[in-house]
Formats: sequence, structure tokens, C-alpha cells
Amino acid sequence: MQNIKNIIFDYGNVIFQIDFERVQQSFKQLGISNVEKFFGHRQQDPVFDAFDRGQISSAEFRDKIREKAGNPALTDDQIDHAWNSILVGIAEGTHELLLQLKHKYRTFLLSNINDIHYNFILKYLKSEFGFDNNDHLFEKLYYSHLTGKRKPEIAIFEQVLNENKLNASETLFIDDSPQHLAAAQSLGIQTFLMKTPDTIQTFVEREGLL
Repeated sequence: MQNIKNIIFDYGNVIFQIDFERVQQSFKQLGISNVEKFFGHRQQDPVFDAFDRGQISSAEFRDKIREKAGNPALTDDQIDHAWNSILVGIAEGTHELLLQLKHKYRTFLLSNINDIHYNFILKYLKSEFGFDNNDHLFEKLYYSHLTGKRKPEIAIFEQVLNENKLNASETLFIDDSPQHLAAAQSLGIQTFLMKTPDTIQTFVEREGLL
């Protein structure tokens, strides 16, 4: 990692801890079988891609879950609770670190997300930290359900680079999914794969980014 001037952050498991096993267990409890193939870190049913891109509504997503579970009686709250169980929380000191990094680098958020998770996270940020959103932590934010594009599509990386006039070789992208990093690398962006038990705090310290 050399000559870094810009940092693009993924959200899940880089800033906000998520737990794929927990949501898989929640889906099992709803009556969904083959949950590892239905939704996981490396693969997922096309319904999740469509929801991430904002191509289907929350209501349509919930109907797909009812269909997959074979249970039309599942309530919206039951489905939302199961789906939101993937969201664990943000470690102490993370927001302060992001603000420090913003003072030294041009920083951006690039997240595959959907309307149900987005609304849950906004409520979490307000209740836990008093924040209305993540806007003050980054120069610009890119949420997949609002852009109509999701990682690892090349177009979303090109949008971030072009809209902000970023030099790819001076840009670092941090994500927890190898397939997302591969897309960024194809454009000449420097990358780092975030894997547990590593954290953004230890990474920044180890690489001397501050």
C-alpha cells in the first residue's frame, strides 16, 4: 500500500459487524431449508441481489421469503427480525477512527445494502450514538439500493472513481469479500481483505495510516 490518498470502505464486517451464521439460523427458524445456499458470504439467492439494487421493494422481498419458507402466514415483523439478525453492531472507537481518517484522506462508503437493513441501521445509529446517519463520517456515501448497482459490479466502482475524480492507483478499498476486491483490483485500485479477528483499528495501526 503506497501513496494512498483515498480510502473506500465497505460497511459490513469492516465498520458494522455482521454474522452470517446467525441470520442463517434465523432463516432456518422461519422454515427455510438449504440456508447456506440461500444466503451466505460467498453466494446468495438472486432475490438478495435484486433487493440490494433496489429492484424490488421491502414488501416484495418479504413475499419472496414467505414463498421460500412455504409459510404465507409469516408476519412482516417476523421476517424483518430474522433478516436484521445478521446485524451485530459497531465496535467502540470505530466512528472516532473514521473521523480521524477523514481528516487525512478522502474517504467514501460503498455498501451493498437494502431498505430493511438501511432503516434498521439508521435507528441503531440514532439510539446508540445519537447520529442521524453516516453522512458526517465520509466525503460521500454509496448505498447499493439507492445507486441501483452493487458490488462486485465494475460499474459501481467506476461510478465512485469517476464522480469523485479519484486516481485508482492512489485509492485503497477495504472489504471482507474477495470477489468484491477482485473487481476493484481490475480497475487498478489497491485493496485489503478484512478477515476476523482483524479489525479496522488494528489494520490502520499496523499499516501506519494515521
